Amino acid sequence: MSAATTPPPSCGADCASMSGRAMPAAPKPAPVVASPCIDVCAIDPRTGWCAGCLRTLDEIAAWGGLDNGAKRAVWKRLHERRAALAAAEGKETDR
Repeated sequence: MSAATTPPPSCGADCASMSGRAMPAAPKPAPVVASPCIDVCAIDPRTGWCAGCLRTLDEIAAWGGLDNGAKRAVWKRLHERRAALAAAEGKETDR
């Protein structure tokens, strides 16, 4: 078999770079959702929430393994908890 009849090698992505064509850019990773921890770590026995970040022990333990969507869901619950605590404190101070 002569060089003219030899089939081209199967080279995948290498062929694109050798042919001068630009390779598609890899997708950018999603930004990391920041932890709500503020280093005030004490669980309130009345609520079961951390006094600093308002997460439960289960939420704290799971945080590192959660995807960004689940982390955002935790943040939403934290905002709701903070609002509920502020409303409850307002009722207590109205007396």
